[in-house]
Amino acid sequence: METTEKNMEHGEHFNESIVNEVILEDMKKNRIDHMKYLPGMEVLEESDVMDQVISAMNAYDYDKYTEADVRRALAHDNRTPEDFQALLSPAALPLLEEIAQAAQKETRKHFGNSVYMFTPIYIANYCENYCIYCGFNCHNKIRRAKLNAEEIDKEMAAIAKTGLQEILILTGESRAKSDVKYIGEACKIARKYFKVIGLEVYPMNSDEYAHLHECGADYVTVFQETYNSDKYETLHLAGHKRIFPYRLNAQERALKGGMRGVGFAALLGLDDFRKDAFATGYHAYLLQRKYPHAEIAFSCPRLRPIINNDRINPMDVHEPQLLQVVCAYRLFMPFASITVSTRECERVRDNLVGIAATKISAGVSTGIGSHVEDIEDKGDDQFEISDGRSVDEVYKALLDHDLQPVMNDYVYL
Repeated sequence: METTEKNMEHGEHFNESIVNEVILEDMKKNRIDHMKYLPGMEVLEESDVMDQVISAMNAYDYDKYTEADVRRALAHDNRTPEDFQALLSPAALPLLEEIAQAAQKETRKHFGNSVYMFTPIYIANYCENYCIYCGFNCHNKIRRAKLNAEEIDKEMAAIAKTGLQEILILTGESRAKSDVKYIGEACKIARKYFKVIGLEVYPMNSDEYAHLHECGADYVTVFQETYNSDKYETLHLAGHKRIFPYRLNAQERALKGGMRGVGFAALLGLDDFRKDAFATGYHAYLLQRKYPHAEIAFSCPRLRPIINNDRINPMDVHEPQLLQVVCAYRLFMPFASITVSTRECERVRDNLVGIAATKISAGVSTGIGSHVEDIEDKGDDQFEISDGRSVDEVYKALLDHDLQPVMNDYVYL
């Protein structure tokens, strides 16, 4: 193992399959139970949300639904979880045009023609997890970097000059390299430049979320990746992210910590996308009912290629299926924000915001220190993006499609 790692560090030729076998064997020897909390992880003893989500997902038989079920769901003014299941079923695909029209009508009813713009900023890419589909995983030999406070300020100032007023702060999942205090300081810097601050970092306890909220964070997004705990175990081989229930309950802890909003997502293509999409929506639905004040958001990412692993590609999630998921979210939870990221190409993104998505990123880089030229220690990207348009280009494209770009709609008193 030691010799193999040395060869990898020096860029010498190695057999990737042998390296992976050695790593996997080492992981098996030290593997922790993915369903048991580790010391220091907050347990929400009183919450049964996870049990409800997993039970409903396991019982979901999407092949039982018919065209009549889908039409019945479309006819309802308020869709039930059963309607949501029908809208995600294979029987809904032949009716996709009607579903898209219904979703567009719902979007216009609640959002008008507004589309909110933001950009992510990656401030560190150190990670302690071994997730086999992620470019940041701890065994992937990439350039690691972490911005200091001065560099974060420079990056954010450059982004703010584009006119954006919302920022999403991301890190790799490493408490050692990106502790809560570090992320909190980034939030304080962001508050100088932006009206809305989101976080996409490792899951935390409710008191830690409370601290970040005090530092300026408004909402938290957590990708569950897949809600199939058995598949989840095979994808997350080491690190705190391996603990399935701690990750699944992150949004509820964030709300307990005072966050205004929470975002939900499965990484479509890791497992059965219909079941994952249903679990994602049902998870959000249950928390909305439990915390009526919470602002709910969805992301609909499809799996993208990563550095050093060109075999990572989505499974069976093509553009019609992606549109189906996005429209089903809109019809099930009409007030929710839906984000379409640069994992998708320009054409797909423009199509989705014209129908059901209400939030779009622009001027995106998934690398570290990519918004200004004088940051030397830049880190590698998390994944390949498909839409590299600038803020101005996305802004213009929205106008060209008779949509209204919105930078911010919050007023702080």
